[in-house]
Amino acid sequence: MTDDVTFYDEIEAYCGRQSYRPGDSATVHVSTSADRFDVRVERWGATREHVWSAADVAGQFHAVPEGADATGCGWPAALEIPVGDDWRSGFYLVIVTAVGAPSGRDTAHAYFVVRPGTRKADALLVLATNTWNAYNQWGGASLYTGGNTVSFQRPMARGLLCRPEVERDDRKAYPPRWGEDADPDGEIYQAYRMANGYPGSIGSSGWFTFERRFVEWAEGNGYELDYVVQADLDADPSVADGYALLLGVGHDEYWTAAERAAVEAHVASGGHYASFSGNTMFWQVRLEPGPGTDHDTMIGHKYKAHETDPVVAAGQAETMSGMWCDPLVGRPEWSFLGAGSAFGLYARFGSAVARGSGAFTVYRDDHWLLDGTGLRYGDLLGARNGVVGYETLGCRLQFDEYQLPVAAPMDGMPAEVEVVAFAPSSNLGMGDYPKSISAKSDQGDLEFIASRYLGSTDPDALAKIRHGSAVMVVAHPFADGGEVVTVGTTDWVFGLATDPAVAKVTANVLDRLLGEG
Repeated sequence: MTDDVTFYDEIEAYCGRQSYRPGDSATVHVSTSADRFDVRVERWGATREHVWSAADVAGQFHAVPEGADATGCGWPAALEIPVGDDWRSGFYLVIVTAVGAPSGRDTAHAYFVVRPGTRKADALLVLATNTWNAYNQWGGASLYTGGNTVSFQRPMARGLLCRPEVERDDRKAYPPRWGEDADPDGEIYQAYRMANGYPGSIGSSGWFTFERRFVEWAEGNGYELDYVVQADLDADPSVADGYALLLGVGHDEYWTAAERAAVEAHVASGGHYASFSGNTMFWQVRLEPGPGTDHDTMIGHKYKAHETDPVVAAGQAETMSGMWCDPLVGRPEWSFLGAGSAFGLYARFGSAVARGSGAFTVYRDDHWLLDGTGLRYGDLLGARNGVVGYETLGCRLQFDEYQLPVAAPMDGMPAEVEVVAFAPSSNLGMGDYPKSISAKSDQGDLEFIASRYLGSTDPDALAKIRHGSAVMVVAHPFADGGEVVTVGTTDWVFGLATDPAVAKVTANVLDRLLGEG
């Protein structure tokens, strides 16, 4: 059941839209075998704040239609939640509990975001909801289990939005403590999710794993954030107007052309972007209309896009739902971020740097990113919490006359990229992945990236792609534009709560790019 989570619980729910403005009504679509259910809504910021509830709502069971993963469930709205005019922008968790259902199987979670009615903060957090959807296998397939179309109009798989907190067992790149062995095959992770009925994707994506940790730290330390989902940038790019800083966090893998255009326009006009994320902007996807909004359905042909995505045959290959760095698309992510997955995608995951330090090694200790950390050349940043892993971003590196790393010149790389710290990472080929990988039908990333980016899978091409880095860089992709800070690892957020240096680096980024540093 941990690989088919559809109706694992006796109640399931999703919201009619991903985001609402203050004053809207949020619809909740529920199917349950129970006669009655209760609802509770919480804004999840520094803490979980109760904002609305309803008890003893009439329950009704609705079957899962065939193809729900691709076309949505189509369930009727069971209730409406009035979004108050005074509700702060943020992530809102909807908790539905089936009355009389067995404990442990009686609760499901849905979400919506309240986007700002008017701009209240100087920083806008863009939640990586496209990636959440890509990993969500509720109702059939995800983009990792054979699908190329996934709908937002369906429940999220259990555990992606909310689950009990554990220290390390739910991490795909398990950080060993002193005297412990590494877990390259992910056996600890597998045991945890199997024992608790969670899908393999809980360590890869979702609010609870990544953005939740960043938000708890940021709002808990006095930073004011506004929130949108990625589809909001498609619907209205002007939602990014006026902010000093746009933020991406965790595992921000799937971007549409409109989303990228909005973020790049923001930086080109002098705003800033900070990415505390690994595998960022790896795949281009498209959003298409569905039953709720014009952006309910996500298209991602991924590894087969050059063969199966109809836009290629239609002469629109640049919109292909494949890698951004694929020559048919021709817009590598490193042209904006200063780093990309082709040059280091995994760390402490399977055979990719399985026993690495889990930390960035500091090189430029005089850089503003490291102000106030006390770190010096050669020190490790984030080792205890294993902040480098499980997916990363790298760039081709070389050393200058002072034996400090610099980004090697290459096509598409911004002219100005400062490399502050890095760690070894690697691409994985067939047979290199751990047991905890959620993909079932994908080929190895090593072979795929080499074949598409370099046009060959001969031994020399594979060798050029296999070894890489996870980097901390500051890039200036546009003349007279703003700064782009890339901390290229999914697991950075795991150090925020307990590692003062990780927290200080993050604060340095926010303070500088918000104009307070």
